Amino acid sequence: MEMSETDPTAAKRQVWNAGRTVGAKRALKPKQIWEIRFYLNQRRRLRDRALFDLAIDSKLRGCDLVQMKIGDLVSGGQRSGSVCLNSL
Repeated sequence: MEMSETDPTAAKRQVWNAGRTVGAKRALKPKQIWEIRFYLNQRRRLRDRALFDLAIDSKLRGCDLVQMKIGDLVSGGQRSGSVCLNSL
């Protein structure tokens, strides 16, 4: 059984990630981490700095980080773990 030229599955499409690097990205270097912290402090982005510090300290992925809720960090009125938003 031959494929017809009008069959849409017969046409070869270019793969969406052709030529791109696939897999995990390189970890940030300490200098890059401090540059990001300095940038966020300069622009008084307290929430973003807290999320960035949480991500770096806990080694969470971005998709896991944005799904977190305050209730995940706060239990009984006290913060758990090393997360302290007042120290920023």
